[in-house]
Amino acid sequence: MDLENGTEVTEFVLLGFTAQYKFWHVLFIVFLVFYVTSLVGNIGMILLIKIESSLHTPMYFFLQHLAFVDLCYSSAIIPKMLQNFIRTEKSISFVGCLVQLLVYGTFATSDSYILAAMAVDRYVAICNPLRYPVVMSQKVCIRLLVWSYLMGFLTAAVNTSYTFSLNFCKSNVINHFFCDEPPILALACSDIYFNIMLITVFVGFNLTFTVLAVIFSYIFIFDTILKISSTAGRKKAFSTCVSHLTAVTVFYGTLSYMYLHHGTNKTQEQEKAASVFYGIIIPMINPLIYSLRNQDVRDALKGIRKKCF
Repeated sequence: MDLENGTEVTEFVLLGFTAQYKFWHVLFIVFLVFYVTSLVGNIGMILLIKIESSLHTPMYFFLQHLAFVDLCYSSAIIPKMLQNFIRTEKSISFVGCLVQLLVYGTFATSDSYILAAMAVDRYVAICNPLRYPVVMSQKVCIRLLVWSYLMGFLTAAVNTSYTFSLNFCKSNVINHFFCDEPPILALACSDIYFNIMLITVFVGFNLTFTVLAVIFSYIFIFDTILKISSTAGRKKAFSTCVSHLTAVTVFYGTLSYMYLHHGTNKTQEQEKAASVFYGIIIPMINPLIYSLRNQDVRDALKGIRKKCF
């Protein structure tokens, strides 16, 4: 729908998966299963870490908050997407779109910083085990966590405020299943060069800073592991990093594609697919990664089952 100059946009229409609309019943069921699995997995991880005293360590302190932010940013987009599958009217209010982008951006960015904090935690635990209780004290962990949330909110608040200060006169139809910056910017009739620069700078900084923290942490980790004389010792040290490395690879690979690969209409369907993976699949598989590939979590689950049954 084209808008005349001067018309104030009060709502947007989320186009969603138009090309696959005839399969909406299947898509609704699939995404509902994904979301329920994500809810159960992340809430379960939070409760398990809270209940099981053996998991009251810095690593699982961060993992608990990783589950929380995964839960928050997936919940910011999936319920509305599911609602639009079964409703003829697929609109979202201007304020609702703003809030969705703000919440999604805050927790998605915080996710990257928490993953970086977890990498630093693994570095200290493996490379400086004797100083681990002092270096990764409760005060340090809380500071790293507060920094993660602050950077997430700052990035999202700045980008969201500048995005929604634009004039929208081309259309109010967002070619996406949620309010994300690139498809919203495509509707603006004013100059969006500054907005694109903001996205590039903020996302580029956040990605560069957190990825470098992860890379340098694991360079020292691998160097330390290779110096361990026994095979069993090396295997045990590396096993504590496998789940985190898997989550990091999936997360940063998808995020880099989404925000540092600006395309035209030709790539919008690809960007939707990447968003599905990042916003829906990753929050669902993270609890699985950390439960199936982490011995401490598996042991804690076994302990809970024994107590219950």
